[in-house]
Amino acid sequence: MKELIVASRNKGKVGEIKELLADLPYKVTSLLEYPHIPDIIEDGKTYRANALKKARAVALATGKMAISDDSGIEVKALNNAPGIYSARFAGEGASEKVRNKKLFAMLKNVPMSKRQARYRCVIALVNAKGQELGMVQGTCSGYVTTEDMGTNGFGFDSLFLLKRYNKTFGQLPPSLKAKISHRARALKKFRLLLSQVIATNS
Repeated sequence: MKELIVASRNKGKVGEIKELLADLPYKVTSLLEYPHIPDIIEDGKTYRANALKKARAVALATGKMAISDDSGIEVKALNNAPGIYSARFAGEGASEKVRNKKLFAMLKNVPMSKRQARYRCVIALVNAKGQELGMVQGTCSGYVTTEDMGTNGFGFDSLFLLKRYNKTFGQLPPSLKAKISHRARALKKFRLLLSQVIATNS
């Protein structure tokens, strides 16, 4: 079985991707199984640039096909910040709790009606030589709450409210999030992309 490496060590993200790709004819691994590969600096100006850089670096280091996602939360009242800097806007290595706390502080006087936000995910696929095979993206719209709610998921999930369910990603069962999240939507498109790649090379 061919291997597909997820260019991430984020256990929550890797777990989500593995689960959503579980029925594909690939052994899905991640950087958690490749501790010798150094962390890849995300210094791109766009999600696309970061996703491609990570996937390409992993493919060239392993000689295997790689997938990388770059994602973030875009808050309308903050001119779509923190966006691509979501993982680092509270300082390098800041915990999820610290990042959430900073985002709450930035929206301190913003009423709930003005706290619209959107999760965005961009996924890049490269072959074993690091050549781009395609890129897809998915989004999911909601609101930023005024307090953490729920313990499921990771990142900003406990403060990302979906009004149609009146719950945050952190409160929704993982099975439902796996159908409606930004990453789920991007991975649905990714599955089509991968099937096209398989068909082309078969």
